[in-house]
Amino acid sequence: MSELTKLKHEFANSSGFLIALGDQKRQNIIIALMEPKIILRGLQVTDLIDVTGLSRPAVSHHLKILKDASIVDYRREGTKNFYYLSHKNTELNKLRALLDHTAEVIKCNREI
Repeated sequence: MSELTKLKHEFANSSGFLIALGDQKRQNIIIALMEPKIILRGLQVTDLIDVTGLSRPAVSHHLKILKDASIVDYRREGTKNFYYLSHKNTELNKLRALLDHTAEVIKCNREI
């Protein structure tokens, strides 16, 4: 399999993660969840509404995309859900490998 074909597959495997990261509203949610006081306890949807200025349905929609991309996870306490950044690095590692591979292919093609 050629290097470009491998890259094509790597991009395809990372597309959901890249799409999730590419939206400014989702980036705002991620940044809100990175606050030092928040990172361990998480935030509820109502907190994220206040931080982002989005409606409840919009926050829920963006959280679903972030959960599907394994960026955000949640824990339930009674009837309350607390959202936090996932501690899984699988998708980050795939993205790191994709970027490294892309840089390597560019470098090799420049040397030709």
